[in-house]
Amino acid sequence: MEHYNYQDEFKRLYNRAVSLYGEGNHDKASYFSEEDQAFLKANGWRIQDFYDYAEDMIQGEQPSYEIAQSIEQVRRDYFLHIQKSQASSHRITVEELPAKSDSIQGIEWLPRILPKARAKIKGELPEEIMYCCGGDRKFLKTHDIHPAEFLRVVWANMDDDQGIIDFVQQRSPAAATEGVA
Repeated sequence: MEHYNYQDEFKRLYNRAVSLYGEGNHDKASYFSEEDQAFLKANGWRIQDFYDYAEDMIQGEQPSYEIAQSIEQVRRDYFLHIQKSQASSHRITVEELPAKSDSIQGIEWLPRILPKARAKIKGELPEEIMYCCGGDRKFLKTHDIHPAEFLRVVWANMDDDQGIIDFVQQRSPAAATEGVA
């Protein structure tokens, strides 16, 4: 696997997925050659990730390529350096996720995005769950947090919810104006 130019290949595959989805091809299995799929696997990525980005880009013009790439950079780094290129066999389930309306210390959506972010970092999201979906984007925009930055904070506090809560409270203009403590 070539590491120096992997971002160029990522961009090619991202653009391919967006183009195919935009043309009405919703058969994600047809998006990438065997060689492309080997590249995805070698970097800890899934076809589903590219499909989700393409779908959301075509339907809502976000997340941008730059956001998608930065999210997948975090996943790639964890996969290569922490997981030593060994994919996790564990997957979280939709049923394990807290309700969309749940809150921690007055911060709605935070209980839901935490396990999604951890699962994204570890490569444990099932096909039907996307990190940086519309709900996640609303949460991240409300609290002025870049999606990849949030993943890095979660990675740094993998087993410390309070560290993540503290970060969100300190960063959030919404938390400051709403008196979230």
